[in-house]
Amino acid sequence: MIRTLVLAGALALVAGLAQADEPIVGNWKTRAGDTAAIAPCGGAYCITLKTGKYAGKKIGRLSGTGGSYSGEITDPADDKTYSGSGSISGGSLKMQGCVMQVFCKTQTWTRL
Repeated sequence: MIRTLVLAGALALVAGLAQADEPIVGNWKTRAGDTAAIAPCGGAYCITLKTGKYAGKKIGRLSGTGGSYSGEITDPADDKTYSGSGSISGGSLKMQGCVMQVFCKTQTWTRL
């Protein structure tokens, strides 16, 4: 009985570690003041606006680990998609979208 409980506890701990969220997962306040939710989706992280004029709109998909991510970011105002990246430092997420890796715009989002 004790061995079964110890084994069950160890398995639960390992499962919890395997499912630990990346630093990017969560809710973020955008520069415009809207809330963007970042959640795992299909082996990457999807960015969806939760509040504001474009609430419910998916605006990005990033892949990566350990605080450094890359993928695509969409401007919800004009539906144009750009190469994107994100990097986390503390409670800040620096998001960058670029055209041809030359013309880039950067925003800093804060964790809610």
